[in-house]
Amino acid sequence: MKLLHLDASALGAYSVSRGLTAAVVAEFVKNHPGVDVTYRDLHAAPLGHWGLPAGENDPAAAENAAVLEEFLAADVIVIGAPMYNFGITSSLKAWIDRIAVAGKTFQYTAAGPEGLAGGKRVIIASSRGGVYSLPGSPAAGMDFQEPYLRAVFAFLGVTDIEFVRAEGVAMSDDHKTQAIGGAIASIGGLLRKAA
Repeated sequence: MKLLHLDASALGAYSVSRGLTAAVVAEFVKNHPGVDVTYRDLHAAPLGHWGLPAGENDPAAAENAAVLEEFLAADVIVIGAPMYNFGITSSLKAWIDRIAVAGKTFQYTAAGPEGLAGGKRVIIASSRGGVYSLPGSPAAGMDFQEPYLRAVFAFLGVTDIEFVRAEGVAMSDDHKTQAIGGAIASIGGLLRKAA
């Protein structure tokens, strides 16, 4: 099994999403000895904004190909996706721009777009300062993070998408502790469900 572990938070040691992805990956490693883990820190080593490479010898072309190959080779992708300004980080968006490649991960057909990257499992560690998941709450309509991630991976053909969510982490220290504890507690069940 190949697992791709991505972090995108700018907060380093203070990041909730980084702690959650580490816990998910540790649980996978514990339950699947020999899992091959590839790690990419999208904040520490950011990808530039997507653009057409200046030719085959352009270093950007090689980097784009490497990022795409990491994604295609992975059976499981664990993504740290903190909510920044109601959406995802620009570093995560730059990564998505490298994996959404016509002819490789999706194609257009007479019947519409078709995803080509199915058969993967995506686990997204979502962290949010406020609470956005309560139906009917004023903040619920401001969540452009999780719906976007669900849509983009579904477009690529990935239907096994799960979220480990800690939200309200900026509301108070107690709320943060409870939110992180609840998210960590859900990881074991998430992985048992897949077994």
